[in-house]
Amino acid sequence: MSTLKVKIFSIYKRLFSSIAFYPSLILVLFLITAGLMLSFEDSNTTKWLIEHAPYLVINNADTARSILSTMIGGLISLMVFNFSMVMMILNQASSNFSPRLLPGLISDKRNQIVLGAYLGTIVYNIIILMSVLPEGNKYTLNGFSILLGMIMAISCLGAFIYFIHTISNSIQINNILENIFNTTKNKLLYLINKDVLEDDTSIGEQDDWHYIKSTSSGYYQGVNLKGLLEFCQKTKVSIKVIPFKGSYILPNIKLAAIDKKLDESEIKSLKEYLIFSDSLDIQDNYSLGIKHMTEVGIKAMSPGINDPGTALMTINYLTEIITLRMKLDEKEVYASEDKNYILELQPVSFKTLMYRMLAEYRQYCKHDIILMEKIVKMLLYLLKQPAKNQSYYDILEKELAITKTDIQDSISNPSDKKKLLELI
Repeated sequence: MSTLKVKIFSIYKRLFSSIAFYPSLILVLFLITAGLMLSFEDSNTTKWLIEHAPYLVINNADTARSILSTMIGGLISLMVFNFSMVMMILNQASSNFSPRLLPGLISDKRNQIVLGAYLGTIVYNIIILMSVLPEGNKYTLNGFSILLGMIMAISCLGAFIYFIHTISNSIQINNILENIFNTTKNKLLYLINKDVLEDDTSIGEQDDWHYIKSTSSGYYQGVNLKGLLEFCQKTKVSIKVIPFKGSYILPNIKLAAIDKKLDESEIKSLKEYLIFSDSLDIQDNYSLGIKHMTEVGIKAMSPGINDPGTALMTINYLTEIITLRMKLDEKEVYASEDKNYILELQPVSFKTLMYRMLAEYRQYCKHDIILMEKIVKMLLYLLKQPAKNQSYYDILEKELAITKTDIQDSISNPSDKKKLLELI
């Protein structure tokens, strides 16, 4: 039963992260609608419509075929135009911002719904077109179904206008950064409010523990938390998951440490609770959101783009994100329902997170006095914020010292250098 739950959870994750999920679902709904409409036409629906609103009914087969064919061809052209424009915009986003932003732009549910509406309307009208009799009259022609197809086609014109509006907004860098910021912030707030044990209950490294190793490669995306805690209680074992979320796992790498030996079937079940993927998802990994914002800021400072305003914007967002990260422990520790067994997860350490982020900014922005000033102010601000772990302040002090060294070595103007050093 536990294996079945894991497989269902895995299928659920793959389905809802798929770009084709919503278009496929909408297409099925339109197919069902087409079948229901043709079934209702067996009643006197069209006859009633002719008697009460004849101007809404097409009662000539040739006219109906011509209108339906025109709508189908027009919608196909409209769909091709829309998504040609999407490809052009995605290419622009990849060139100007970061290729890592593309999955988020492609998987925008609003664009998927518009695509589903186009596909569904096209298929609906094709089915209705097939049902039109060559010699139809006002009683045998599916007048109500044709009317609904026309309404759907007109609605697609409204969807086209909506699509143009959303795609033009989604490509603006301030909207892109705001979306990444909100997603990352919500994930951090969720972790802050999560029911975890205090960090001093960590099980730590144990020399006599047994290690489980990987047999395949992929990006580690986290665990099925509820299922893994149930596994801990069922098998009476405490588990320490070794890799941090977002790391790439190679074969024969340590995945987890357990406090007692398990048989092969239990080890296989345990591995099924660890989630792996061929790509990374920002929805489940706040460190990936930090990475995306950092890449946008660095790309903005490249000679071909030279947009320090965007780089400053990313630092503003990152300052607030790091403030929230300081409220988290270095480990996530959970207890089983009976409180006898512990599950420990490893997030990216605060030291690694800060170093990777600031090392990139220092490398590409150390010549820019405004950006270096912004980084110094960020570190000074973070030093005054509450932290879950006192070691975070030591890490920030060290980063400030490294930044000071870069300022001394890279800023040539004595006046600018003096101003920055006085700020520190």
